[in-house]
Amino acid sequence: MSGERFCRRCFLIESGREDTLKSIKEHIEKIPPREKSGGEEYNRRLAVCSGCESLVGGVCLKCGCYPEFRAAFIRQKCPCKKW
Repeated sequence: MSGERFCRRCFLIESGREDTLKSIKEHIEKIPPREKSGGEEYNRRLAVCSGCESLVGGVCLKCGCYPEFRAAFIRQKCPCKKW
């Protein structure tokens, strides 16, 4: 690494990786409504993730996902079984 530091317990929007976040948002928009978690549930899931020790630099270290994307799917589960 080139001295780049990773923010612990940050999401992509806070990490300065806007290009990746934009791509994830575009993918989330394409999720069929019947497969998408509702806004309130989505926000609840992200609130849980924001306090998780496995969230580093916008990535879940347990499964390698971007929580903003995983939380958008109604049938997805937290790898730490927190939601």
